[in-house]
Amino acid sequence: MTRAIGDVILDVQNISLSFGGVKALTDISFDLREHEIRAIIGPNGAGKSSMLNCINGVYQPQQGSIALRGRTFRHMNSRQVAEMGVARTFQNLALFKGMSVLDNIMTGRNLRMKSNLLLQALRLGPAEREEIAHRQVVERIIDFLEIQPYRKTPVGKMPYGLQKRVDLGRALAMEPQVLLLDEPMAGMNVEEKQDMSRFILDVNDEFGTTIVLIEHDMGVVMDISDRVVVLDYGKKIGDGTPGEVRGNPDVIRAYLGVQH
Repeated sequence: MTRAIGDVILDVQNISLSFGGVKALTDISFDLREHEIRAIIGPNGAGKSSMLNCINGVYQPQQGSIALRGRTFRHMNSRQVAEMGVARTFQNLALFKGMSVLDNIMTGRNLRMKSNLLLQALRLGPAEREEIAHRQVVERIIDFLEIQPYRKTPVGKMPYGLQKRVDLGRALAMEPQVLLLDEPMAGMNVEEKQDMSRFILDVNDEFGTTIVLIEHDMGVVMDISDRVVVLDYGKKIGDGTPGEVRGNPDVIRAYLGVQH
């Protein structure tokens, strides 16, 4: 990959997370460098989604720290983390099924809306100008994701693979520095996976967005990731380039060895 990988943008240090007596994560540390695609892999129940939930403020870990560009976020909720520049897609689509593609992606602009709700509702002066500017951003994302024919279509009436693109579009509308993708290709056929892989690479390349990716498809992970961190039963058992991880005996035992 030709793009330049920068300095550390996100630093995860010694994160431990428990629910009651059950340890979901134990002493996890890894970093994320600007402009890279960083995969988190591991068997079901390894703690991957829990790790994303810690990064984007859904869960508060009992131990450890997470810093974005040197600023540590403690006890922040997901909205505050989003305001710092972290966006997320979800494994189970959380789209507004009755709303159009355009309106769903517009919801990703809410954090950037400056005018108050009354002005927005009445579309007065500054609010109207602001909405036009936000809509232009959204239209560019729709073009980028090649879903122009569906702009006015209710999302619930679209094929699943295209709904996943809308979910990606809504996250992009937040203009994140760091984009967390939770199994963006789950349930997709081969062609849809190829399309989504291309969009992820293009987002990384054209928008310069740094990406953390949870994905079960090892072929995809090895193809598009710069570095991979491997979890098993809430512990880190591997971290490195795809080649290094592929050759790691612990990883082979825990995960890669069971691939068909």
